[in-house]
Amino acid sequence: MDIEDLEPRKAITKPVDLDLMGVIELEAYLAELEAEAERVRNKIKGKKDYLSDAAALFKSS
Repeated sequence: MDIEDLEPRKAITKPVDLDLMGVIELEAYLAELEAEAERVRNKIKGKKDYLSDAAALFKSS
């Protein structure tokens, strides 16, 4: 069993229809996506750091 198997899965959402958005709305939407991507990168880094710290702890014992 992988640790990722224990994490809840989210339903896949339908993509936003970009044709209905204007340039300003598209730019705002892109900024939101970029902020969310950065949040995800930070979460991944935190989880990797946690796993690395745990592995180091058990190696030193």
